[in-house]
Amino acid sequence: MSETLDAKPTNVSDMVDVQSSQDHRAINIDKVGIKDIRHPVQVKDRSGHIQHTVANFNMYVALPHDFKGTHMSRFVEILNNHDWEITVESFKTMLSEMTDKLDADIGHIEMSFHYFVNKKAPASGVESLLDYEVSLIGERADNKNIITIKAVVPVTSLCPCSKKISDRGAHNQRSHVTVEVQTDAFIWIEELIDTVEQQASSELYGLLKRPDEKVVTERAYDNPKFVEDMVRDVAAQFNMDDRILAYRVASENFESIHNHSAYALIERDKRSQA
Repeated sequence: MSETLDAKPTNVSDMVDVQSSQDHRAINIDKVGIKDIRHPVQVKDRSGHIQHTVANFNMYVALPHDFKGTHMSRFVEILNNHDWEITVESFKTMLSEMTDKLDADIGHIEMSFHYFVNKKAPASGVESLLDYEVSLIGERADNKNIITIKAVVPVTSLCPCSKKISDRGAHNQRSHVTVEVQTDAFIWIEELIDTVEQQASSELYGLLKRPDEKVVTERAYDNPKFVEDMVRDVAAQFNMDDRILAYRVASENFESIHNHSAYALIERDKRSQA
């Protein structure tokens, strides 16, 4: 008799779906899913090459108050169904698949990866790769997708005040400029990177020879920027780009003569100001 009572169902059709059972606490969950799962992806760059990299994914859906739980395994199934074929374009499809497969009205996916750009040093022309932290962030609600492209661009900034008051030299620092843009048209990741680097005191390179170092340091000295200048100059470029619907620009300057950072942020939804 005890063996009969302790027996577990072996057929899928006989197994209880606990996640789909009713919950009586009447509390919605805004995001539930999986976090920090790695998966291979392919990203096409502006030169036409395909970069093979590994991305970290966060995948969530909204859970109505009357459901006990969501089906976590389905998030992983969605990733693995794409195998090695996840690209920037298929990211949008995957967002729709996730909400459909999990019967959710609202979905959220973050795909973060390292993106490499081949750069030529300004004097010697020597080539090297520089990596950037890039994320695609997808939100789906009311059967519509909103895609945000995020990039962290390291640059050099030189202090205008230091240059003005010093007889010899000026202090500079490495800055991380983080841009997030929403667009309804295609935009290359490199275009966002270029916009930031062109507004900095100087861009960074993976490899520099002595003649290159001279060019970079003198370029920065001739082009001093406060953290406020950095975000304003990048924002001005985004304001003129009709493809960009909304943006956020933040700059953190890791001070070389202080033990703290300088920080500035601008965010704007151009649709609400049209």
